[in-house]
Amino acid sequence: MLDLLVIGGLGVDIRAQVPVLPLPAADSLAVPPIELRIGNTGAGVALAAHALGLRVGLVDVLGADPAGDVVRAALARTSVRTVLVDAPAGTRRSVNMVDPAGRRMSLYDPRPWSGPPPFAEAELTALVREAAHVHVSIMDWARAALPALRAGLADGVSLSTDLHDWDGENDYHRPFADAADLVFVSDVRLGDRAGKVAAGLAPRTVLVTSGAAGSTLHAPDTPPVRVPATTPPAPVVDTNGAGDAFAAGLIAARLRGAGPHDAARYAARVAATACTLDGMEYPAGLLPRD
Repeated sequence: MLDLLVIGGLGVDIRAQVPVLPLPAADSLAVPPIELRIGNTGAGVALAAHALGLRVGLVDVLGADPAGDVVRAALARTSVRTVLVDAPAGTRRSVNMVDPAGRRMSLYDPRPWSGPPPFAEAELTALVREAAHVHVSIMDWARAALPALRAGLADGVSLSTDLHDWDGENDYHRPFADAADLVFVSDVRLGDRAGKVAAGLAPRTVLVTSGAAGSTLHAPDTPPVRVPATTPPAPVVDTNGAGDAFAAGLIAARLRGAGPHDAARYAARVAATACTLDGMEYPAGLLPRD
Protein backbone atom coordinates (compact mmCIF):
# COMPACT_ATOMS: atom_id res chain seq x y z
CA MET A 1 0.00 0.00 0.00
CA LEU A 2 1.22 3.50 -0.87
CA ASP A 3 0.26 6.78 0.75
CA LEU A 4 1.05 8.68 -2.43
CA LEU A 5 1.53 7.66 -6.04
CA VAL A 6 3.17 10.33 -8.23
CA ILE A 7 2.59 10.06 -11.97
CA GLY A 8 5.25 11.63 -14.20
CA GLY A 9 7.57 14.58 -13.73
CA LEU A 10 11.06 13.10 -13.41
CA GLY A 11 14.06 14.94 -14.78
CA VAL A 12 17.28 16.70 -13.95
CA ASP A 13 17.94 20.29 -12.99
CA ILE A 14 21.08 22.01 -14.23
CA ARG A 15 21.45 24.72 -11.62
CA ALA A 16 23.46 27.89 -12.18
CA GLN A 17 23.83 30.60 -9.54
CA VAL A 18 23.72 34.02 -11.18
CA PRO A 19 24.25 37.49 -9.69
CA VAL A 20 20.96 38.96 -10.90
CA LEU A 21 17.78 38.13 -12.82
CA PRO A 22 17.18 38.95 -15.55
CA LEU A 23 20.74 38.57 -16.73
CA PRO A 24 22.34 41.52 -18.53
CA ALA A 25 23.25 41.00 -22.18
CA ALA A 26 26.77 39.60 -22.37
CA ASP A 27 28.76 36.97 -24.24
CA SER A 28 29.68 35.12 -21.05
CA LEU A 29 29.42 35.28 -17.28
CA ALA A 30 31.54 33.50 -14.68
CA VAL A 31 29.39 31.68 -12.09
CA PRO A 32 29.93 29.26 -9.19
CA PRO A 33 30.05 25.53 -10.04
CA ILE A 34 27.14 24.42 -12.22
CA GLU A 35 25.50 21.29 -10.86
CA LEU A 36 23.43 18.50 -12.41
CA ARG A 37 20.98 16.85 -10.03
CA ILE A 38 17.53 15.31 -9.72
CA GLY A 39 14.75 17.78 -10.37
CA ASN A 40 11.45 18.58 -12.12
CA THR A 41 8.01 18.61 -10.55
CA GLY A 42 7.26 14.92 -10.00
CA ALA A 43 10.61 14.39 -8.32
CA GLY A 44 9.99 17.44 -6.16
CA VAL A 45 6.63 16.16 -4.91
CA ALA A 46 7.87 12.62 -4.40
CA LEU A 47 11.05 13.57 -2.52
CA ALA A 48 9.28 16.07 -0.27
CA ALA A 49 6.51 13.59 0.51
CA HIS A 50 9.12 10.93 1.27
CA ALA A 51 10.88 13.36 3.63
CA LEU A 52 7.52 13.93 5.36
CA GLY A 53 7.26 10.23 6.10
CA LEU A 54 4.85 9.12 3.38
CA ARG A 55 5.16 5.83 1.54
CA VAL A 56 5.69 7.04 -2.02
CA GLY A 57 5.58 5.46 -5.45
CA LEU A 58 6.58 7.11 -8.71
CA VAL A 59 5.68 6.10 -12.27
CA ASP A 60 7.32 7.72 -15.29
CA VAL A 61 9.50 7.46 -18.38
CA LEU A 62 13.21 8.16 -18.00
CA GLY A 63 16.11 8.25 -20.43
CA ALA A 64 18.81 5.59 -20.50
CA ASP A 65 21.41 8.36 -20.44
CA PRO A 66 23.76 10.09 -17.97
CA ALA A 67 20.99 12.46 -16.87
CA GLY A 68 18.73 9.49 -16.18
CA ASP A 69 21.52 7.88 -14.16
CA VAL A 70 21.58 10.96 -11.91
CA VAL A 71 17.84 10.54 -11.28
CA ARG A 72 18.10 6.79 -10.63
CA ALA A 73 20.97 7.29 -8.19
CA ALA A 74 19.07 9.94 -6.23
CA LEU A 75 15.93 7.82 -6.00
CA ALA A 76 18.02 4.80 -4.93
CA ARG A 77 19.04 6.81 -1.87
CA THR A 78 15.38 6.80 -0.76
CA SER A 79 12.65 4.22 -0.24
CA VAL A 80 10.54 5.66 -3.09
CA ARG A 81 9.16 2.79 -5.13
CA THR A 82 9.66 3.39 -8.86
CA VAL A 83 8.10 1.96 -12.00
CA LEU A 84 10.08 3.31 -14.94
CA VAL A 85 10.08 2.83 -18.70
CA ASP A 86 12.98 3.90 -20.91
CA ALA A 87 12.34 7.16 -22.77
CA PRO A 88 13.90 7.05 -26.25
CA ALA A 89 14.07 10.86 -26.40
CA GLY A 90 16.11 10.96 -23.21
CA THR A 91 15.63 12.46 -19.77
CA ARG A 92 13.76 15.74 -19.28
CA ARG A 93 15.94 18.55 -18.09
CA SER A 94 15.75 22.12 -16.87
CA VAL A 95 18.37 24.85 -16.74
CA ASN A 96 17.57 26.80 -13.59
CA MET A 97 19.21 30.16 -13.07
CA VAL A 98 18.98 31.18 -9.41
CA ASP A 99 19.78 34.66 -8.06
CA PRO A 100 21.12 35.49 -4.55
CA ALA A 101 17.56 35.88 -3.20
CA GLY A 102 16.65 32.38 -4.35
CA ARG A 103 14.47 33.52 -7.26
CA ARG A 104 14.75 31.48 -10.43
CA MET A 105 14.32 31.47 -14.16
CA SER A 106 13.89 28.01 -15.67
CA LEU A 107 14.49 26.84 -19.24
CA TYR A 108 12.62 23.57 -19.69
CA ASP A 109 13.44 20.79 -22.17
CA PRO A 110 10.47 18.36 -22.01
CA ARG A 111 11.88 15.58 -24.20
CA PRO A 112 8.41 14.74 -25.56
CA TRP A 113 7.21 11.15 -25.52
CA SER A 114 6.45 9.60 -28.90
CA GLY A 115 5.08 6.22 -29.81
CA PRO A 116 2.53 3.98 -28.12
CA PRO A 117 1.60 4.59 -24.47
CA PRO A 118 4.48 3.63 -22.16
CA PHE A 119 2.18 1.88 -19.68
CA ALA A 120 -0.79 -0.38 -20.26
CA GLU A 121 -4.07 0.85 -18.80
CA ALA A 122 -4.37 -2.29 -16.66
CA GLU A 123 -0.90 -1.69 -15.19
CA LEU A 124 -1.72 1.91 -14.29
CA THR A 125 -5.08 0.94 -12.80
CA ALA A 126 -3.41 -1.69 -10.61
CA LEU A 127 -0.84 0.81 -9.35
CA VAL A 128 -3.49 3.43 -8.60
CA ARG A 129 -5.53 0.89 -6.63
CA GLU A 130 -2.66 0.64 -4.13
CA ALA A 131 -2.54 4.36 -3.34
CA ALA A 132 -4.30 6.53 -0.78
CA HIS A 133 -3.70 9.59 -3.00
CA VAL A 134 -2.59 10.05 -6.61
CA HIS A 135 -0.77 13.15 -7.88
CA VAL A 136 -0.48 13.59 -11.65
CA SER A 137 2.18 15.81 -13.22
CA ILE A 138 1.21 17.49 -16.47
CA MET A 139 3.43 15.28 -18.63
CA ASP A 140 2.47 14.47 -22.20
CA TRP A 141 2.11 10.70 -21.79
CA ALA A 142 0.11 11.14 -18.57
CA ARG A 143 -2.49 13.27 -20.36
CA ALA A 144 -3.69 10.31 -22.42
CA ALA A 145 -3.64 8.10 -19.33
CA LEU A 146 -5.97 10.31 -17.27
CA PRO A 147 -9.14 8.22 -17.85
CA ALA A 148 -7.36 5.04 -16.71
CA LEU A 149 -5.87 6.81 -13.70
CA ARG A 150 -9.23 8.20 -12.68
CA ALA A 151 -10.98 4.88 -13.21
CA GLY A 152 -8.48 3.10 -10.99
CA LEU A 153 -9.09 5.22 -7.89
CA ALA A 154 -10.49 3.32 -4.93
CA ASP A 155 -13.47 4.74 -3.06
CA GLY A 156 -12.50 7.84 -1.10
CA VAL A 157 -9.16 8.31 -2.86
CA SER A 158 -8.42 11.73 -4.35
CA LEU A 159 -6.40 12.78 -7.37
CA SER A 160 -4.45 16.03 -7.55
CA THR A 161 -2.51 17.91 -10.18
CA ASP A 162 -0.38 21.03 -10.44
CA LEU A 163 -1.16 23.24 -13.44
CA HIS A 164 1.87 25.44 -12.67
CA ASP A 165 1.79 28.70 -14.64
CA TRP A 166 -1.41 27.94 -16.55
CA ASP A 167 -2.98 31.00 -18.14
CA GLY A 168 -6.52 29.69 -17.64
CA GLU A 169 -7.00 29.21 -21.37
CA ASN A 170 -4.43 26.75 -22.71
CA ASP A 171 -6.39 23.63 -23.64
CA TYR A 172 -3.47 21.34 -22.85
CA HIS A 173 -4.03 21.75 -19.11
CA ARG A 174 -7.81 21.35 -19.08
CA PRO A 175 -7.99 17.50 -18.98
CA PHE A 176 -5.69 17.46 -15.95
CA ALA A 177 -7.95 19.91 -14.13
CA ASP A 178 -11.07 18.01 -15.15
CA ALA A 179 -9.67 14.73 -13.81
CA ALA A 180 -8.57 16.17 -10.46
CA ASP A 181 -10.23 16.65 -7.09
CA LEU A 182 -7.45 18.96 -5.89
CA VAL A 183 -5.75 21.51 -8.15
CA PHE A 184 -2.65 23.61 -7.56
CA VAL A 185 -2.04 26.55 -9.89
CA SER A 186 0.29 29.55 -9.81
CA ASP A 187 -1.09 33.04 -10.23
CA VAL A 188 1.93 34.20 -12.23
CA ARG A 189 -0.04 34.30 -15.51
CA LEU A 190 -3.54 34.50 -14.07
CA GLY A 191 -3.05 37.77 -12.24
CA ASP A 192 -6.35 39.28 -11.16
CA ARG A 193 -8.22 36.52 -13.04
CA ALA A 194 -7.06 33.90 -10.55
CA GLY A 195 -10.23 33.99 -8.46
CA LYS A 196 -12.49 33.64 -11.49
CA VAL A 197 -10.44 30.75 -12.89
CA ALA A 198 -10.45 28.99 -9.51
CA ALA A 199 -14.23 29.45 -9.22
CA GLY A 200 -14.59 27.93 -12.66
CA LEU A 201 -12.89 24.77 -11.43
CA ALA A 202 -15.48 24.20 -8.67
CA PRO A 203 -16.39 21.89 -7.02
CA ARG A 204 -12.70 21.01 -6.93
CA THR A 205 -10.51 22.33 -4.13
CA VAL A 206 -8.10 24.80 -5.69
CA LEU A 207 -4.91 26.28 -4.23
CA VAL A 208 -3.77 29.39 -6.08
CA THR A 209 -0.15 29.89 -5.14
CA SER A 210 1.61 33.26 -5.12
CA GLY A 211 5.16 32.43 -4.07
CA ALA A 212 6.36 34.59 -1.19
CA ALA A 213 2.91 36.22 -1.05
CA GLY A 214 1.32 32.97 0.14
CA SER A 215 -1.66 31.25 -1.41
CA THR A 216 -5.43 31.37 -1.64
CA LEU A 217 -7.58 28.37 -0.78
CA HIS A 218 -10.75 27.93 -2.83
CA ALA A 219 -12.70 25.11 -1.18
CA PRO A 220 -16.21 23.96 -2.17
CA ASP A 221 -19.07 25.96 -0.68
CA THR A 222 -16.83 28.33 1.27
CA PRO A 223 -15.40 31.80 0.51
CA PRO A 224 -11.75 31.97 -0.61
CA VAL A 225 -9.26 32.08 2.25
CA ARG A 226 -5.84 33.70 2.12
CA VAL A 227 -3.05 31.54 3.52
CA PRO A 228 0.02 33.64 4.32
CA ALA A 229 3.47 32.40 3.51
CA THR A 230 5.61 31.26 6.43
CA THR A 231 8.93 32.88 7.27
CA PRO A 232 11.69 30.36 6.43
CA PRO A 233 13.55 29.04 9.49
CA ALA A 234 16.90 29.82 7.83
CA PRO A 235 18.16 31.93 4.90
CA VAL A 236 16.57 31.20 1.54
CA VAL A 237 19.00 29.30 -0.67
CA ASP A 238 16.91 27.92 -3.54
CA THR A 239 13.22 28.27 -4.38
CA ASN A 240 13.30 25.44 -6.94
CA GLY A 241 10.83 22.85 -5.75
CA ALA A 242 9.06 25.08 -3.22
CA GLY A 243 5.73 24.64 -4.99
CA ASP A 244 6.25 20.89 -5.16
CA ALA A 245 7.02 20.83 -1.43
CA PHE A 246 3.85 22.85 -0.82
CA ALA A 247 1.82 20.26 -2.73
CA ALA A 248 3.46 17.39 -0.85
CA GLY A 249 2.81 19.08 2.48
CA LEU A 250 -0.85 19.68 1.75
CA ILE A 251 -1.35 16.09 0.55
CA ALA A 252 0.43 14.72 3.63
CA ALA A 253 -1.68 16.83 5.99
CA ARG A 254 -4.92 15.82 4.28
CA LEU A 255 -3.96 12.15 4.47
CA ARG A 256 -3.39 12.62 8.20
CA GLY A 257 -6.87 14.07 8.65
CA ALA A 258 -6.32 17.85 8.55
CA GLY A 259 -8.96 20.10 7.04
CA PRO A 260 -8.13 22.10 3.91
CA HIS A 261 -7.22 25.33 5.73
CA ASP A 262 -5.00 23.68 8.32
CA ALA A 263 -3.42 21.58 5.59
CA ALA A 264 -2.62 24.69 3.54
CA ARG A 265 -1.03 26.42 6.53
CA TYR A 266 1.09 23.35 7.19
CA ALA A 267 2.04 23.19 3.50
CA ALA A 268 3.26 26.79 3.71
CA ARG A 269 5.64 25.77 6.51
CA VAL A 270 6.93 22.85 4.47
CA ALA A 271 7.49 25.03 1.40
CA ALA A 272 9.29 27.71 3.40
CA THR A 273 11.63 25.15 4.92
CA ALA A 274 12.29 23.58 1.53
CA CYS A 275 13.66 26.93 0.34
CA THR A 276 16.49 26.70 2.88
CA LEU A 277 18.03 23.68 1.12
CA ASP A 278 20.03 23.69 -2.08
CA GLY A 279 18.26 20.98 -4.08
CA MET A 280 15.44 18.51 -3.47
CA GLU A 281 17.20 15.70 -1.57
CA TYR A 282 15.93 16.67 1.87
CA PRO A 283 17.93 15.32 4.84
CA ALA A 284 16.04 13.54 7.58
CA GLY A 285 14.40 15.95 9.99
CA LEU A 286 14.61 19.05 7.81
CA LEU A 287 10.98 19.32 6.72
CA PRO A 288 8.46 19.70 9.56
CA ARG A 289 6.24 16.67 10.09
CA ASP A 290 3.70 18.35 12.38
